[in-house]
Amino acid sequence: MGLKPWQKALFPLRSVAAVVRLFEAELRQPEPDLVLLSLVLGFVEHFLAVNRVLPTNVPGLTFESRPGPDPQTRLYFPVAELSIVAALYARFTAQIRGAVDLSLYPRPDGCSSRELVRKVSDVIWNSLSRSYFKDRAHIQSLFSFITGGCWGTKLDSSGVAFAVVGACQVLGLPDVHLALSEDHAWVAFGAGGSQTAEVTWHGKGNEDRRGQPVQAGVAERSWLYLKGSYLRCTRHMEVAFMVCAINPSIDGHTDSLELLQLQQRLLWLLYDMGHLDRYPMALGNLADLEELEPTPGRPDPLTLYHQGIHSARTYYNNEHIYPYLYLAGFHCRNKNVKEALEAWADTATVIQDYNYCREDEEIYKEFFDVANDVIPNLLKEAGAPGGLPALQDPECFAHLLRFYDGICRWEEGSPTPVLHVGWATFLVQSLGRFDGQVRFWGSLEGADLGGPEDPRDCRRRGPRRESKPEEPPTPKKPSERRPPHRAPPPPATPGPGPAAPPAPPGPVLRFRSQKMRGMKELLRAAKVNSSAIKLQLTAQSQVQPRRPRARPGAYPLPFLKRPRKGS
Repeated sequence: MGLKPWQKALFPLRSVAAVVRLFEAELRQPEPDLVLLSLVLGFVEHFLAVNRVLPTNVPGLTFESRPGPDPQTRLYFPVAELSIVAALYARFTAQIRGAVDLSLYPRPDGCSSRELVRKVSDVIWNSLSRSYFKDRAHIQSLFSFITGGCWGTKLDSSGVAFAVVGACQVLGLPDVHLALSEDHAWVAFGAGGSQTAEVTWHGKGNEDRRGQPVQAGVAERSWLYLKGSYLRCTRHMEVAFMVCAINPSIDGHTDSLELLQLQQRLLWLLYDMGHLDRYPMALGNLADLEELEPTPGRPDPLTLYHQGIHSARTYYNNEHIYPYLYLAGFHCRNKNVKEALEAWADTATVIQDYNYCREDEEIYKEFFDVANDVIPNLLKEAGAPGGLPALQDPECFAHLLRFYDGICRWEEGSPTPVLHVGWATFLVQSLGRFDGQVRFWGSLEGADLGGPEDPRDCRRRGPRRESKPEEPPTPKKPSERRPPHRAPPPPATPGPGPAAPPAPPGPVLRFRSQKMRGMKELLRAAKVNSSAIKLQLTAQSQVQPRRPRARPGAYPLPFLKRPRKGS
């Protein structure tokens, strides 16, 4: 079974508009053809970003020429001929159908089994080149999987997961869908997507995890699995995923304008058809493109960023980080210091209810860069002569403290520490940007978390990967993300005698982390005590559950195996 007659009638694809028409026709179907669309996008991306030299030795390949923005230049678009795309399509489908014998995997209830999903992932996995740089650009589509070219048969991590879903569609398995967190991909299958299976690696590679459910990662409360609040994609959202995966970069400094235009138009098509409503990162991607090149008559970038946040709050229990990072990045680029600090504080308020685990390094890098590079430079510019008045605003100071409070709270109870002396150095630097009078304004309080009864203070380390899956994490308790409010003036004391000192005006901030509650007086002191703040911030968190002391003589095995000094 190959391409349908109505699909063939849309070829050749000679322009961005022709590719958009193909996607629009497929998106109107109940089951868009993922393989066809991925091959087309990969073909166009390859000849616009990877191999921009006009080839003369590829039979049947031509380029459509049209005038460029400059009279002396011309733009070229690779023509996707039916013969080329149909041959690639037939090759992929034949490879999958020839390698998977569905008769060996009964489906009495019409749903796929874990063994069948594992078999399909093995077919994709075993077809890859044995050794290659897995983070290379432009290896996310089925075009790079089928053609390979001079790079060999390669896919990146999320590309492998997408290829498994595309292969399952070829095999007629409609229950297998893509599942996405903000830094990982796997598949959901079974009745209502009730079962999950790892099909690709993450980070440095974890081949032995393929076929396993993701419940253990969810129970760890790690950001990688979003505590279960991940995207359970429909076929149309899987199309949105491949569009978001378009990489327009030609090199580290140049992007393909045609690919940027194609991605932007396809995202608007998906937006108009309602397929981005549950896809917060796609809305942030579209907002970034609109900031670069606004589309007349369309919502402005700020509206799209807030739509992404609304989507995360509505459909994913406000467990997603990147919608707030997108918004903060926008305000930072536009030098809106107060709004940027507020968005970063909201980001930290979301991360505080996670555990920092060893596979969360990507979000750690994001927070590290924000705290130790972006915020210090933004505050430095604000404090320059003729700079912005943000350093005189107590609410900006409150947002900065809320940002660090969330990170400290993130560290509490986690199996891996977060903060070190590098964080403390830049915290002290950022605090010193604010005048002592501004830091004194407002009220810093420690939230009453209920002592040891608080579920986060008593949370334990998640299960090891090879252990049996635990129950999903307890539902997230109501967030305390309240915007700082002005403290009301105290009522006048009746009668004679000296009046009580008035409460300082400004925002009221309630700390949730142990470390920030311990620094309340240091933060409001007239002079920043850098040594004391560094010591407090880098101190080991004291909220880990206490372990019972071993009886005398019962030494653990690692102690007995510890090598002697100098050995």
